[in-house]
Amino acid sequence: MGLFSFIKDAGEKLFGIGDAQAEEAANAQAKAEKVAAANQAAADAIAGYVAKQDLTAENLEIGFDGASGTVQVAGVADSQETKEKILLCCGNVRGVENVEDNMVVNSTEPEATFHTVVSGDTLSKIAKEVYGDAMKYPVIFEANKPMLSHPDKIYPGQVLRIPAVS
Repeated sequence: MGLFSFIKDAGEKLFGIGDAQAEEAANAQAKAEKVAAANQAAADAIAGYVAKQDLTAENLEIGFDGASGTVQVAGVADSQETKEKILLCCGNVRGVENVEDNMVVNSTEPEATFHTVVSGDTLSKIAKEVYGDAMKYPVIFEANKPMLSHPDKIYPGQVLRIPAVS
C-alpha cells in the first residue's frame, strides 16, 4: 500500500481536462454535482482502460479525484505483477498525478522497481542501466505488456515496471 507519483501531463488521454448568495449556493451544489460526475466519468474511463488491458482483480474499485489528480485503487490481485500493472495503467493516464494503492495480493512475490522514462530513453538503454546488458530489454518489454504494444513505443513521463532478473 502506498502512494505512487506520476507525471500529470504524460500518459493515455482518457478524459477531458476539463450572484446573489442564494444563487451562489445553488451554483456551488450544481458545480459539486458536475465535479462528482466528472470524477466518476474519469474513474470509469480508467477502469475501462484497465479492463481493456485484460487486467483483473477481485472486487476492483477505482476512484478519481480531479482536484488532486489522484486515483484510488482497491481490490485483490492474484499476483504482485498484476497489481503493479493495474497501478501503472491507472497512473500512466494524462491528468493523473498520484495513485493511492489500497490493493492486496493473494500471493507474495518480490516487488518490481519502477522507472520513469525520460527523453532519449529506450528499453535497451534502460536494460543496460538496470541489468548491465542492453539485450535484456525484452524482460522490461514483457513486464509491461499489454500496456506496451511495441518495444519502441515508450514516451517521456511514462512509468515502467522493472522486474528483478536472476
